[in-house]
Amino acid sequence: MLNATASDHRINAVPTVSAVDMARQFRNGADGTQDPAVFQHMLETAAAARTAEAHGESPQTFQLFPGTAEQARARGRHVLEGFEYYISGPTAHPRSAKFLTWSSIDHMAFFDAFRFVSLIGQRPLLMIAGREAVTAWMSIQAFQNATGPKELHWVDGASHNDLYYKDQYVGPAVTKLTGFFTKNLAAGRAPAGAASA
Repeated sequence: MLNATASDHRINAVPTVSAVDMARQFRNGADGTQDPAVFQHMLETAAAARTAEAHGESPQTFQLFPGTAEQARARGRHVLEGFEYYISGPTAHPRSAKFLTWSSIDHMAFFDAFRFVSLIGQRPLLMIAGREAVTAWMSIQAFQNATGPKELHWVDGASHNDLYYKDQYVGPAVTKLTGFFTKNLAAGRAPAGAASA
């Protein structure tokens, strides 16, 4: 959330690009159609890991991405693009997250990043999603729950990861964001000489 101070109150503008609730992704899958048994198995594995830690063993971890590009490709475009972005491509970084502890799954079971989106209230909301993103359903649900001025802007041809770094998709998103900030933050500027909160 970006905050701007104006006079004696705060003006907030809320933008998102490729919005994803990681907990929902683990519970429901990136496309929202995952068999509930998958997450149930993860919870059972997390419980076993928690018991092992209680008996003095080191925290157990699991890989976020497959071990090879071929394995990632077999799991679909979204997984392959994530593998390329975080693991193997020019955007990969040695410190990018490649593992999570199994105890993280317990926290994800109850977390919902978009549950209280309605509390944004009358602050302007802009959500930008790729038309080809399998994760776009999360942006749609969050958008539907927002109660104030809102816009869901689609970038044609873009997947979830494309909006991270590919110029042909990032450019239009930045242009949209620029207009959004100019309209919603500039309007709340305090007059010259006014005290700020």
